[in-house]
Amino acid sequence: MTEAASPVTLADALPTGTANARARGTRPFTVEEGDASRRRGPFRPEVWLNARQRHASRLAAHYFRAFDVLAVLAITLLTAWAAAPGPLAQAELWRIAPFAAGAATTLGLMRSTGRYRFARGQGGAAHLVSVAAIVATGAGAAFAFAVLLNGREAQWSAYAAWTALVFAALAALHAAWGRLVDRWRATGALTPNIVLVGATRHAENLIREALKRRDLNVLGIFDDRSTRAPRTLSGVPVLGTADDLLAHRMTPYVDRIVLAIDPKAEARVRDLTARLRALPNEVTLLVEPDGPQETSLALDRIAAAPLADIQGPVDADRRAFNKRLQDLVLGLAALVALAPLMALIALAIRLDSPGPLLFRQRRHGFNHEEIVVWKFRSMRHEAADATASRQVTHDDDRITRIGRFIRKTSLDELPQLINVIRGEMSLVGPRPHAIGMKTGHVESARLVAEYAHRHRIKPGMTGWAAIHGSRGPLHTAQDVRRRVQLDIEYVERQSLWMDLWIMAVTVPVLLGDRAAVR
Repeated sequence: MTEAASPVTLADALPTGTANARARGTRPFTVEEGDASRRRGPFRPEVWLNARQRHASRLAAHYFRAFDVLAVLAITLLTAWAAAPGPLAQAELWRIAPFAAGAATTLGLMRSTGRYRFARGQGGAAHLVSVAAIVATGAGAAFAFAVLLNGREAQWSAYAAWTALVFAALAALHAAWGRLVDRWRATGALTPNIVLVGATRHAENLIREALKRRDLNVLGIFDDRSTRAPRTLSGVPVLGTADDLLAHRMTPYVDRIVLAIDPKAEARVRDLTARLRALPNEVTLLVEPDGPQETSLALDRIAAAPLADIQGPVDADRRAFNKRLQDLVLGLAALVALAPLMALIALAIRLDSPGPLLFRQRRHGFNHEEIVVWKFRSMRHEAADATASRQVTHDDDRITRIGRFIRKTSLDELPQLINVIRGEMSLVGPRPHAIGMKTGHVESARLVAEYAHRHRIKPGMTGWAAIHGSRGPLHTAQDVRRRVQLDIEYVERQSLWMDLWIMAVTVPVLLGDRAAVR
């Protein structure tokens, strides 16, 4: 059996995944040269996906339902229009209500009965039969409303046509959804990646069972007792200590960290949990299973692969879906509307100083993912600082004349709309910091223990910290602590309305901020 070492539970460990990482333009994970054969292990995935890309598959259920809703609404309007003697807007209520009742019943049951989860092992035929039963129930509701409102004049042929069209549409869509999910599973994109902390007997038993099942990838093991730990455990490499895990390049590709140590060693559990809290990855404690059956059940809960459940109260997945939809709609609209302004800025940069129009910099994204962030170039090309080892100061001699203006007005950030549309950034979120950025002579990430918590959400073009005066360079440890505090506050409170409010006040707040260094 298992229990959570943090507020999350093992039942929450729904795996995620989408398409090939190279198709997204991200840097694939590679192991170190020289010892690569041993360090790969038996679970090396066919497709390496970082947490942001894998999380997108959980949102697929929401996209599936959106297409279903559009299809059912279109068919409902079409059949209601065909059944009405005149314009649909002038039709009597009794003619429209049965169609509306059938559509609402069908869509409600599709959602509440979990037809968008596509759990592992669920047959396609059984799924389509359940869809047919739901459409039949919706048709029954439509017929019942027709009888109650005016049975003698009800157009039964129109209701029958509605039933046939809705079932045909939903059956075709769900057959396509099922094939898509099957393809994700076949490539391993829906197989969760975990790492184990503790080269113990519990870990070895879990690995052996996972090797039989092949629905879970154990990428590596980390153990503080390195002098006693073996080089491999059932073929899975021991990659270092818990401290090594904190800075390992593998962490953006890990869905969950599992503590495979004796839960009776409470002091060790508390110590590891506290240390690993610096990572954005979720941590779970594996309690020793009592026999093969409980081992299998524990792995079932980790490796179960339905898509996100869209019923119930707003959860993290639905919030992420709403945020992504907001980014796409508003991001595309802003890119189109601001295209003439961006063209003028590009021309001004070209005329002002030699060098490329855009400046790119590797920064940390969601779950420590490395992303390339684009900005209009505001510094002299030969003085550009891709690692932010020297942060900007007042009257910085590296900044060009046009650069000073576009930095002061934040117009240099406009190319990041491309990052937003690509899904690497959001319109609102913690500002992405350059990898290796230093405050003084110390790397900023080392100044605050909770620094990585700001990576639990996508970075944004603007954010809670930005509108509260914490933007631009971080010159002291206190600046870093305040930025991280505001970013974590946003991560915990994020909502659609909060994002809209932040966007609404961003321009007046930033333009009115004369004290910030830009």
